[in-house]
Amino acid sequence: MNTKTSLPVRSDPSTRPISRHHSATYFAHRVKESLTTRVSKIICAIFLSLLLCLGIVTFILWISLRPHRPRFHIHGFSVSGLDRPDGFETAQINFNVTVRNANQNVGVYYDSMVGSVYYREKRVGSTRVLNPFYQEPKNTTWVNGVFGGPTLSVNKDRWMEMGRDRDRGKVVFRLEIVSLIRFKVYTWHSKSHRMYGNCNVVVGRDGMILGETKDKRCPVYFT
Repeated sequence: MNTKTSLPVRSDPSTRPISRHHSATYFAHRVKESLTTRVSKIICAIFLSLLLCLGIVTFILWISLRPHRPRFHIHGFSVSGLDRPDGFETAQINFNVTVRNANQNVGVYYDSMVGSVYYREKRVGSTRVLNPFYQEPKNTTWVNGVFGGPTLSVNKDRWMEMGRDRDRGKVVFRLEIVSLIRFKVYTWHSKSHRMYGNCNVVVGRDGMILGETKDKRCPVYFT
């Protein structure tokens, strides 16, 4: 009689139950870490949202309160006696310009305003045209000036040059308006800026401004 010997059966290690040796302290620590991470994410999200809102509000305020430079337009300019060889002895240059403050909430303080006229980039006249004043937002100021006598320095040679240009059909001048200005936003005042308004002017044979430059906007820059 044959006796069969049974061999021991080896169990598959992969099927053995995994023994967990983590304590309650370990799980409490994991839960605490998870809560800390979630709270940190919430705080970061709130902070970024507030920062975004603050940036948007700041941008809107900057757009609405950012000062825009004054706008100059030349409306009138005439040179009397331009058709006479000796007209320089009694000549006068008259001009009128508008200065527009187009800002919605920003006022402008102007120091005394000085006007100068140039012919071929040589100054032939200069005079004060306005005393210091304050310009309200959305307001237009007329600036009128006259160069003549001591404020108009034109000699015979310069006048003859103008006469030759006149005979060709037109004479070109440049009117410059200079002033120190400060911007006012509610109770805040900016530092002073030197403003230059430059108007190129063309007059015809009669000494009157031609349509090609009348009512044109003049470039403005600061130093």
